[in-house]
Amino acid sequence: MKKTRTADPIMQALFRHRLEAIAEEMGEALGRSATSPNIKERRDFSCAIFGPRGELVAQAAHIPVHLGSMPMSVAAAIEKREPEPGDVVVLNDPFAGGTHLPDVTLVTPVDAEDRIGFVATRAHHMDIGGMSPGSMPLAVETYQEGIAIPPVRIIRRGEWDEDLLAVIARNVRVPEQFRADLRAQAAANTIGASRLRLLDEREGRSYTEAAMAALIDYSERAMRAAIAAIPDGAYRAEDVLESMAGPDERIHIRVAMRIEGDEAVADFSGTDPQVAEPVNAVLPITMSAVLYCFLCLLDDEVPVNAGCFRPLRIDADEGSVVNALAPAAVSAGNVETSQRIVDVVFRALAHAVPDVVPAAGQGTMNNVTFGGYDPGRDVSFAYYETLGGGMGASPLGDGLSGVHVAMSNTLNTPVEALESELPIEIRHYRLRKGSGGAGRRRGGDGLERGYRFLVPVRGSVVSERRAVAPWGLQGGSAGKPGRNMLNGVEFPAKAEFSAQAGDVLTIETPGGGGFGKDEA
Repeated sequence: MKKTRTADPIMQALFRHRLEAIAEEMGEALGRSATSPNIKERRDFSCAIFGPRGELVAQAAHIPVHLGSMPMSVAAAIEKREPEPGDVVVLNDPFAGGTHLPDVTLVTPVDAEDRIGFVATRAHHMDIGGMSPGSMPLAVETYQEGIAIPPVRIIRRGEWDEDLLAVIARNVRVPEQFRADLRAQAAANTIGASRLRLLDEREGRSYTEAAMAALIDYSERAMRAAIAAIPDGAYRAEDVLESMAGPDERIHIRVAMRIEGDEAVADFSGTDPQVAEPVNAVLPITMSAVLYCFLCLLDDEVPVNAGCFRPLRIDADEGSVVNALAPAAVSAGNVETSQRIVDVVFRALAHAVPDVVPAAGQGTMNNVTFGGYDPGRDVSFAYYETLGGGMGASPLGDGLSGVHVAMSNTLNTPVEALESELPIEIRHYRLRKGSGGAGRRRGGDGLERGYRFLVPVRGSVVSERRAVAPWGLQGGSAGKPGRNMLNGVEFPAKAEFSAQAGDVLTIETPGGGGFGKDEA
């Protein structure tokens, strides 16, 4: 007979760590069994556990832009497919719970006598079709970005839908890699579901349900307390994205952060309408970015779950660049616009809590994609990676150098892994000394990476902060903007390129802004 007991604070903390350990184990399994460098080396994936109604309960310390938006994917899977035991739902459609097309989510229900909850993984696949290798093209509508998968069962009663899998794989440039990585996600979900069932069996269903609810309520109280510590008021800021329309064209993001007791409203009224460029963000991305900013105000020991969302509200006009509607192109909304939303929210909050908020970090993920045909191995290939840069300085210290900031939390791709997997040579990889902004606290330095192609390739670079530098705070100077070059010739923040064998692509990433006046 299962035990029935209540969740006291000590046992609740232990339960929380057990759930997070399950999510971490899922991530280890996924990273070890995937085949693409983007997943196995850079760890561009996230894992989380959800309650029986789809509420986020626990997560691993993976990618902020994934985890803050994943609850909408789970909600879409439940609403559209009502998965049963043995089912797994796959989706990536940005307008049906997804974020951008390369991020593929698998949702698995966890059942014993009845529904315990759900486990989910999200991974950025190396290619999902579309106009260019790596599926980060300079598209004007989402149809050009790859194959969109609405919530559908990829596994039904334990059996793969091989016909559906074949249809999806036929639309990507590296089908065997896609299949292997998707199966790695499914295996990670299986591990998570098994561990959650064991935990439920050990503790008893009434305890499991009570502990999940208590964790969520605890996080809500912590978030409300953090918001209540901010003075009431409306704090406004704006920042820009660099448009493909011309070197001086900008796309504006405006926010009024309203603090009302223990609740906060992020009002994006006045933000520019969605554009015929890939920088449009769907609402889950905007929600994720705002949540991230407020999570930074919490103690590290507060668990991230559905309770953190409850005191926050997002007001964003439909059809704007932060709440885009189909068929807007959205591939860069996930990686670039999310970063700018963080910047603009922090800039607004700096008026309210100036001794807490840091200067702007690099403000971009520096997305590099390329692909082609490798005659030596007789295979087509596609590659995607993001690059770190400078972290903004804060009242507490200098910014870190050469790291992923804000909505990104991936690792470096080792040079050895790149050169062994792909027909390229890394000419140099180093810190960009002196690119961080000056001040009482210095901004972190960016990176410089040079790729020499050994075969002809087509590719794209989708980046930001090439014309508009990451800003400093309280007298600190801006970080240096980044630069993109092919054979030494500079090209814009967002561009597609064709390269021949021997050509060299160089990416210089931005430095972070400085904080405070340098009194020396």
